[in-house]
Amino acid sequence: MAKKNDKQEPGTKLLASNRSASFEYHLLKRFEAGIVLTGTEVKSAREGRVNLKEAYARIQAGEVFLHQAHFSPYSHAPVDEIDPVRPRKLLLHAYEIRKLTKETGTSGVTLVPTRLYLKQGKIKIEIALARGKRSYDKRESTKRREIEREMARAKSVR
Repeated sequence: MAKKNDKQEPGTKLLASNRSASFEYHLLKRFEAGIVLTGTEVKSAREGRVNLKEAYARIQAGEVFLHQAHFSPYSHAPVDEIDPVRPRKLLLHAYEIRKLTKETGTSGVTLVPTRLYLKQGKIKIEIALARGKRSYDKRESTKRREIEREMARAKSVR
């Protein structure tokens, strides 16, 4: 679920974020993409009932697809509707897909969704080129976060 303190541009509404992505990966470059959804998936996303934690993107036959993103069924939809974790097509320009294909060809680089948001009435998803972190990188990130938290506490006490 999205938190209020996540960075947002004016005119956008955050629907879901993958906060664990920045902990698990070094995020190299970010891309904004449209996403192909059905009507009930859009309604479910607007309610914020989306989970991106285990999601990833993959390039297949010159198209980009989002896998393992869970869109909970809309409460007022018919019972036997669409699979909540089906692959969904992402809409990117051809030159962006070529760039992503080239970048993901190197070992250890993958595509990870970082946030899902509403922008000018359309649902967009931000995907990032990511390289996996080692365990010592994760410990370093945790230490840095704790130090920043302590500094913020000390500042607020004054």
